[in-house]
Amino acid sequence: MTVPTELDLRFRETAARSGLLDAAYDVIESELGPLLAAVTDHGLARISFDPEPERELEALARLAGPRVLRTPRALDGTRRELDDYFAGRRTSFDLELDLRGLTEFTLRVLGELAKVPYGQTETYAELAARSGNARASRAVGMVMNRNPIPIVLPCHRIVGSSGSLVGYGGGLERKERLLRLEGAML
Repeated sequence: MTVPTELDLRFRETAARSGLLDAAYDVIESELGPLLAAVTDHGLARISFDPEPERELEALARLAGPRVLRTPRALDGTRRELDDYFAGRRTSFDLELDLRGLTEFTLRVLGELAKVPYGQTETYAELAARSGNARASRAVGMVMNRNPIPIVLPCHRIVGSSGSLVGYGGGLERKERLLRLEGAML
């Protein structure tokens, strides 16, 4: 038996409005291709460049709980801010973030990462130093690689010590496109 699309969508939206979801997700079309985005009642929890959601959704269910549904309207605010960013109308995000389950070091690094201004870059070493351990460049690189909310937490702004583009979970082409969008690369 197949449930009609409209009925399915109404079911999902009703579940979200009634507080019956642990997390909601949708696939958002962007300048970089499709992005899987997910929110919980704590805030934005995931952005993934991988349009195949199984692995991300399993991790999200472990974090937030098993009731995870594709509910497009729950992502309206995220979609709007990402659209504004890609259109050049937004240089920072006003979204609440759900960073539960991350280590203290990761939270410290992501907190410092969030302070790197739009259109500017910083090296892994500089970010490590600002995070409290100048010799933790490689550990900072791992945090950037596992950043659960790229673009909003701008790991694309972190570059190698020579200024070269290295190590981006979404691929170096996307990193370059984001830096060009922000005017950090001409």
